Amino acid sequence: MSEIEIRDDRAAGRLEAVGAGEVVGHIEYFVLESPALALVPVHTIVEPAHEGKGIAGSLARELYALAAREGVPVAPLCPYVVKWAERHPETAPPADPELLSAAEAWLRAHPDRF
Repeated sequence: MSEIEIRDDRAAGRLEAVGAGEVVGHIEYFVLESPALALVPVHTIVEPAHEGKGIAGSLARELYALAAREGVPVAPLCPYVVKWAERHPETAPPADPELLSAAEAWLRAHPDRF
């Protein structure tokens, strides 16, 4: 398999894994603005032909690296990212419960977004 490039399409709310010119996986997310800025991953999807190759983990790692570069926390609602964060506490600090509650409220208020 060729190298995977991970790119942030902030306008679309997607962190994409691209290999051989095609998107092979992505994390759908939104930017929470209140009570504080945070990146909120909602879904992680890897194309079936590319499962088991570490793509989802690479996406989660890059999401946390992106958040660190921007100086904002991650408030994960995506079950995969939650489990990944539990396994990688050195990279993924625990989410603030207030931000998680605000992210859940935002998602309920925007049911058609995801």
